[in-house]
Amino acid sequence: MTDTIRTGGQAMVAALEARGLKTVFALAGAAHAPLLRDLETAQFHIVSSRQENATVAAADGFARVTGLPGIAMIAGHQGLPNALGGIRTAQLACSPVVLLASVSEGHAESMDEETNDGLDIVKPFVKWAKTVPDADRLEEYLHAALHQATSGRPGVAVLGVPTHFEGAALRGAAFPSTKTIPLPPQPNPAAIEEAVALLKGAKRPLMLCGAGAALSGAGAAVRQLAYDHDIPVFGHALGRGLVPEDLVHGFPWALAQVAAKHADVVLVVGMRLTQRIGFGMAPRFAGDARFIQVDVDAGQLGRNRTIDVPVQADATAAVEAIAAGLSGAPRFGTTWVNDALAVRLARIDELGRDDDTPIHPYRIARALMERLPAEAIFVADGADVYNWMSGEMRMRSERCYMDHYPLGSMGIGMPLALGAAAGARQVAEATGAPARPVVLVTGDGSFGFYPTELNSVELAGLKLVCIISNDGNWGTERNALSLKLGTTVNTVLGQCDYHLIGQAFGCHGERIAASADLGPALDRALAADRSTVLNVITDPVAGEVRKRDPRLQMVTFEDLKSSLDAHHAMELA
Repeated sequence: MTDTIRTGGQAMVAALEARGLKTVFALAGAAHAPLLRDLETAQFHIVSSRQENATVAAADGFARVTGLPGIAMIAGHQGLPNALGGIRTAQLACSPVVLLASVSEGHAESMDEETNDGLDIVKPFVKWAKTVPDADRLEEYLHAALHQATSGRPGVAVLGVPTHFEGAALRGAAFPSTKTIPLPPQPNPAAIEEAVALLKGAKRPLMLCGAGAALSGAGAAVRQLAYDHDIPVFGHALGRGLVPEDLVHGFPWALAQVAAKHADVVLVVGMRLTQRIGFGMAPRFAGDARFIQVDVDAGQLGRNRTIDVPVQADATAAVEAIAAGLSGAPRFGTTWVNDALAVRLARIDELGRDDDTPIHPYRIARALMERLPAEAIFVADGADVYNWMSGEMRMRSERCYMDHYPLGSMGIGMPLALGAAAGARQVAEATGAPARPVVLVTGDGSFGFYPTELNSVELAGLKLVCIISNDGNWGTERNALSLKLGTTVNTVLGQCDYHLIGQAFGCHGERIAASADLGPALDRALAADRSTVLNVITDPVAGEVRKRDPRLQMVTFEDLKSSLDAHHAMELA
């Protein structure tokens, strides 16, 4: 008896279905035609895109929302150079993304200016990259790519697929996927004892949660530790919303960072101590603060500073073990954080309360917070408006937040939102619950990078709300140049009718110039059965105030001495 003849594409579909996937992201083209046919037959959602960078970023957004690997499909030779920004964004964000890149076989030029390995261009920037050597090993290599992308510290795996393999008849039996998922690394009991002892002696402990905590599924354990022992939690990146940001136990790092210097013991869970976190050093933190760091990646332990208690372990297992060790310990209290934030919050509350024209960006955030359900997914992009949103937006559920950090690739928010909406749809179809709403807030400069992905949203039958803070400028650069050099050279964009771009691609589009019109427009957008682009005319000089006032600076660049001096010269608490 012979095995049923299968094609390479059919084997790949089976491997993806075994991972719970029913969605892929693809730039149209002949490179993956046989696989696309088989995906269509298997009733996958094939989300088209208009540029390779966006294809990968959409797969990234899907992965961040669902926890499943995002699958991106592009042509390799001309597509990989275009995809590098999305690849690097996903890799730095620890998103499990598998990129299927077609590669040519046969003639390799001895005198060509390029290498004979079509994946060389991406190898320095991804977790794993290999080309399938034989059609009969296609399934094996795809399972390997999925494993590499999702195991340990997640990241991007690139699989080069020779163009005819997906349509080739496979000779062997199906390759068995890994049935046993390795147990995540468990914490060393001695390290947990040290961590518990350090916390028990603290007066003002602080917990920092990053993407690693979310990727581990540590939300419930983090909330129990925070609530049982009255410990404040500052969330960053995908770690936002693990503890709802009620400013009692849960706080956004960007807003609450000015209080970090008052903590005497800092428990870092799945967060890299990078520039955005002040490298974990003074003056952002007290010079004598003691640090406990939990990370699945031992290479992150002790990054930029000495760690008193390093714990290489799965975040969930470590936090549960620490919580068990603290059983019976007294509650610590979080009021010290609110005391430290009082001046900053009061200053934020002063701005954007009048019905001024143009509209202050805080009005956008406040109108959203009045209307968005707790499960909504919020995508932040831009520079000036990203800063403003960081002062007022509060995340209240898990996997509800994403932005362009840590790469800072401007404009990537649009394809991230596309992927988030596709992820929300797949989860809704699997659970029967309504799809989580997706809202993107971006600047007029950043919107210009990928506006054609609105076409992708419409073609895929998805819905999102895109809000453009339109100040007619590259706001951050304009305000910096105006204040420092007395010029706005090369920073003025002009007032463009971006809502008409939305309409051109089949979305609803509105121009909002008065504060009183903002709330009703958002109500219409959230209730609509299609995507909406709101072109909100915002104050071009509001950012000058933020540049001068450290109380309004949510995102600073601490590697620049001028920013360091400005942010810490004024005592904020």
